Amino acid sequence: VQLQASGGGLAQPGGSLRLSCATSGSIFSINAMGWYHQAPGKQREMVAVVDAGGSIAFADSVKGRFTISRDNAKNITYLQMNSLKPEDTAVYYCNADVVVITSTGGVYAYDLWGQGTQVTVSS
Repeated sequence: VQLQASGGGLAQPGGSLRLSCATSGSIFSINAMGWYHQAPGKQREMVAVVDAGGSIAFADSVKGRFTISRDNAKNITYLQMNSLKPEDTAVYYCNADVVVITSTGGVYAYDLWGQGTQVTVSS
């Protein structure tokens, strides 16, 4: 079971980018899905999280600019980033709390991380 993030790149200040995070493998259920970012020399921080019921939390720094959504049928989460600022520059990681049921009936919970995608905001 893996997460694959995509959609990063270079944007100008005020521009937009959309990140996607897709799951692969046999997943029974997904609880929270979210995005975190880590700038050079800083700790990884939460950007936005959406739980299975649709409740959403945002970091104060992105409220009003970023939106998060999830497609429960496809187990994909998206982060739409608008009005980008240079301080949004970071590596963005997707995260998901998943439950897997194996062929032998074992039930396992995993806290998965994607590989990270670079977002650079610069003129």
